[in-house]
Amino acid sequence: MSPILADDDGRPKLSKAAVVQRALKLADETGLDGLTIRKLAADLGVTPMALYWHFRSKQDLLNGLAEQLWSEIEVTADPAKPWTTQLRSGLESLVSVLRAHQSGARLLMDHEAKNEASLVVTEAALEVLRSAGFNPEQASEIARLAMWTCIMLVLSEVGFDPGMPEAARDEMLRTRRIGFSMLPPDKFPRMVECAVPMTNCDDPELHYQLGISVFMAGVEALAPGGGGVSNIG
Repeated sequence: MSPILADDDGRPKLSKAAVVQRALKLADETGLDGLTIRKLAADLGVTPMALYWHFRSKQDLLNGLAEQLWSEIEVTADPAKPWTTQLRSGLESLVSVLRAHQSGARLLMDHEAKNEASLVVTEAALEVLRSAGFNPEQASEIARLAMWTCIMLVLSEVGFDPGMPEAARDEMLRTRRIGFSMLPPDKFPRMVECAVPMTNCDDPELHYQLGISVFMAGVEALAPGGGGVSNIG
């Protein structure tokens, strides 16, 4: 059921959740820079003043969108499972949420408001890492690195450019592919060889699974018993 209701006169009656959901959709379509209170109000069919009941400013609205993203991350991992499985599940959930929203990576990068949803996710990550034997300082650093690893995986996906039309993105990648393939093969043999996979965005799953696996391998190697924990404090 839609969270947008109507009053007795048939005028839109907005909930905070309705405003956030529509704002996220608009941000994904136009980018965060294109999201304004006035544009959002027009999209919802209300006056800008109707939105100020819920959000005092665009900054306040963006903090609300970031909180919504944090709330979508799955944190109910089974404590009976190995800590590595729990941590990987959290990373995969965060990546999944960010991939579902073109504006998600920038929201979490630029609006790190400490809302309850973000605290719940952070608490869950720290609990997993502490149970693995990392001390508080190590667990804190790894938890921060985990968030930034997921953000950078999304930002570095081949062809990722929120707001760019698909045709323009395809042309950009095609031009880049031709450029790589035409490099001097005696000087850049591997770049020429990898011209297609370096510019291929048809199946990004390898990008994400490999990125998460590389991060997890490093954390596992540093865990107590892995032989390297003494190197991080």
